Amino acid sequence: MSPCYSERGLKIMNPLLRNVLAVIAGLVVGSVVNMVIVMGGGFVIAPPQGADMTTAEGVRAAMPRMTPLHFLTPFLAHALGTLAGALAAALIAASHKMKFALVIGVIFLVGGIVAVSMVGGPLWFIACDLVLAYLPMAWLGGRIGTARSGRNDLTRAGAVAH
Repeated sequence: MSPCYSERGLKIMNPLLRNVLAVIAGLVVGSVVNMVIVMGGGFVIAPPQGADMTTAEGVRAAMPRMTPLHFLTPFLAHALGTLAGALAAALIAASHKMKFALVIGVIFLVGGIVAVSMVGGPLWFIACDLVLAYLPMAWLGGRIGTARSGRNDLTRAGAVAH
């Protein structure tokens, strides 16, 4: 059988196209998770009274009135968004799953650096966010995705052998 077909005779996607789609899907999934958490965070942890958290200027103006609890939502949005995006990329990628997961982490890290330059924040939060929310979560997403993909490959191999 040609390399474009699986053992069951089903046509499979070109690996290069699949890897490109893995990155795109990782960025979309991670961004959606990030935005859902950011948008819902205000319902769980109310912003300071009178703060406009919809613009960078409003967030900068509210920063002096924010407590450490207010920084939990953005940290979780960045960490869980990166984790979800990296996991999606690792699960979808045809090869180099960990590398594609880490690419998602680097892209989101660059976005985090841009956000910090626009909005700022306390030094403890910036350090915690940039060091813990992006590359470690991308690595974790890559590990989970690689392990799940490997288990699926072993399951398929075992099913074919029997």
